[in-house]
Amino acid sequence: MKHLLLVLIVIGIGIFTYAQSDFEIGTDSGAKMLKGVVKRDLLENDTAFAWFHQNQTGYTPNTDAVSLLRAKGGSAHFLVLGGTWCGDTQALLPKFYLLMDAAGIGGDQLTFVAVDRQKHALNHLPEEMHLAHTPTFVVLKGGKEVGRVIEYGKNGQWEMELAGIVSKNF
Repeated sequence: MKHLLLVLIVIGIGIFTYAQSDFEIGTDSGAKMLKGVVKRDLLENDTAFAWFHQNQTGYTPNTDAVSLLRAKGGSAHFLVLGGTWCGDTQALLPKFYLLMDAAGIGGDQLTFVAVDRQKHALNHLPEEMHLAHTPTFVVLKGGKEVGRVIEYGKNGQWEMELAGIVSKNF
């Protein structure tokens, strides 16, 4: 129950603080690092995160995944736990946003929680969700986790795994 409450709190923060994010700014090996709920526009517009646009360049979302997400993802919520310091998050998070754009899934259904290297954020959500690797893409239905894709997924097809979770549960 505690886990569910924390998920609902994070979703609420994501929805109700659209204009303002709840995060801390720190450094990691001299680079800017964020911790907490972070909005996409901050990553897109802050030159400290040049990797965001660089890792969108040349990416085309998987059309099958887009179709499944478009058809079934209307009531899903996606929680991404990742680190602005993490190479895998830097590679996948920008692509995730493009995938969601292509599927017509809006920002009110997406929450990104940035964690530090110890996998902590401003709340205890990462620990409650047993976060071990970043990024982790969690699919929620009614505030409850119905599945997750960790990093590149089990077979490297993270997009299709994510779409499969949505297709199966919605």
